[in-house]
Amino acid sequence: MTFPEDYPFNPPTFRFNNEFYHPNGTMESYSGVLVSIISLLADPNCSSPANVDAGVDYRKNRDVFESIVKKQVEASKSDIPKGFKMPESEKDFMPTAPAELEEDENFWYESGDDSDFGVDDFDEDDE
Repeated sequence: MTFPEDYPFNPPTFRFNNEFYHPNGTMESYSGVLVSIISLLADPNCSSPANVDAGVDYRKNRDVFESIVKKQVEASKSDIPKGFKMPESEKDFMPTAPAELEEDENFWYESGDDSDFGVDDFDEDDE
């Protein structure tokens, strides 16, 4: 994924580096965001496939299609760096707060005081 210098005004581009058997996929770059890519992968548009063979297999030979995709997924695992731990839950994605912030138990919470919201800066006589 490559982000342009004027990001977020223009979207990143995305390129699959490994074999990619999908009705709408080729090795070319895609412009868009991750949500679009996930949507494309989950729900291919077989009425206008970029890869005709994958489109036909997806519609008519699903076992063949899934077999090819599974082989490509297994082959792509060789690209995973040694020692990489695959996330297993949402907690694996969440960074831990620095110790100095964890020590201040009120850091992450609003106090609920009106002064937090600038309310006491307003004088009713100013209306």
